[in-house]
Amino acid sequence: MLHIEGLSSHYGRIQALDSVDLTIGEGELVALVGANGAGKTTLLRCLSGVQPVSAGRIVFEGQDITRAPSHRRVKLGIAQVPEGRQMFGPLSVEDNLRLGAYRRRGPKVADDLDRMYTRFPILKEKRKQSAGTLSGGQQQMLAISRALMSRPRLLLLDEPSMGLAPLLVSEIFDTVKLLKSQGTTIFLVEQNAYAALGIADRGYVLETGSVVLDDAGRALLENERVKTAYLGL
Repeated sequence: MLHIEGLSSHYGRIQALDSVDLTIGEGELVALVGANGAGKTTLLRCLSGVQPVSAGRIVFEGQDITRAPSHRRVKLGIAQVPEGRQMFGPLSVEDNLRLGAYRRRGPKVADDLDRMYTRFPILKEKRKQSAGTLSGGQQQMLAISRALMSRPRLLLLDEPSMGLAPLLVSEIFDTVKLLKSQGTTIFLVEQNAYAALGIADRGYVLETGSVVLDDAGRALLENERVKTAYLGL
């Protein structure tokens, strides 16, 4: 579904990504782990079209989208759940969800809205409240649901567990597993390497902008380098 080849990106003179190669097959859950500042969010921003690519290319379902604008990528089926949730705080929960479907029209939008409320009943309960009044966990549920309202073929998840209590982290990862079981292709970026690799089909380890390891998720959990650097073992 997604093929990244020799991808590099810069912030001014600072190189954030250096010749990254990565593939994601349809229906896969692929995790990208690495320390703070490794370039994980930059890679997602390149995929979403909000961070310029210096070199290399991005191919999505056979189409080269390296220079495509963000709105075209959404139309093709790529949606991102950004780091820190990025709610439209003053708007209601329901308005945030409807904004996720801004490119769509017709009764299916209402059907999907009902599906989001069934998946996260607390969002239905608070649908008229301002999104900014939600707890961190509820905002993460809203951020995921907002992205799903665009009916993505590829869901990009950036640090979904950030700032959440352990019980809520478990709930969010259960949701990710459910989405995968329902056929959604997922690219999961996480600092919580143990949780991410534990549910991933495959994983990549990013260090200072370069991929240094890739393997099956479970195999990376058993990798001594990963254990030492990311699992504290």
